[in-house]
Amino acid sequence: MDTIDYIEAHLSEKMNLALVAHALHYSKYYLHRVFSQTVGMTIHDYVQRRKLTEAAKMLVFSDKSILEIALVAGYESQQAFTTIFKAMYKKSPLQYREEKDYYPLQLRFQFNHEWTQTSNNKELENLRIIKEATKDDVPSWMAFVSLVIDGFPHLQEAEHRKVLQTYIADRRAFIMIENGLIIGNMLISHINGGIDFLGVHPLYDKPEIIHLFIKMTDLANYEKVHITSFRKGDKADLGYRNALIQLGFREAELLTEFGYPTQEMVLYQQGEIHD
Repeated sequence: MDTIDYIEAHLSEKMNLALVAHALHYSKYYLHRVFSQTVGMTIHDYVQRRKLTEAAKMLVFSDKSILEIALVAGYESQQAFTTIFKAMYKKSPLQYREEKDYYPLQLRFQFNHEWTQTSNNKELENLRIIKEATKDDVPSWMAFVSLVIDGFPHLQEAEHRKVLQTYIADRRAFIMIENGLIIGNMLISHINGGIDFLGVHPLYDKPEIIHLFIKMTDLANYEKVHITSFRKGDKADLGYRNALIQLGFREAELLTEFGYPTQEMVLYQQGEIHD
């Protein structure tokens, strides 16, 4: 998509919908509709998250000053940069730099669907199914994680790959497939009905995918289903918390995980979950 190419080439500049639309000779209304439908978020949200992700990388892996990074990221002042960085990363740029614990808010959106292909199995084509993940699925699982990383604050991909191996061995890793492509993935706990990881393709309805995962896995047998999500009002959340509330999840304990403020959400199973 030429819009993504343009954004990536101009991340250090000020950008908005009107500017991008003008540069690419699109109507801004057309571009807003097509981009949101294709990427699953507005151009404003995508640009902001990409800028901050690259800024976070520079904070950890470069010697540039915070002011220099702020300017490279397209912010007019260090204060403006610090305000939005803290809102999204829950730490000041200085604290983030000192802790040296980089994680991305948003990786470059990829349109090549080959990376979501599961192991070759013609029987899976033209179907929506949920299957247990196997070792052969690890590459496509991790590629999918790069697309849905926005759903999990502080997700470290290298550590996630290690943990995934354990879940696969315990038969606690699941993939949802449609037309041979991954549209969702989930790790669950058999101890307390917990969802330890949940990813939904940005072009699919989050409540629908979450409901199917609960209905069609061992989670359907638990009186309560637990998941950790964003706290209310977290600007980094692109819809996961709202999707859980739509399904009937209730707010529970406020938590802090890896230094990030989160909240436990609990679903007290209703009859319709088992239908």
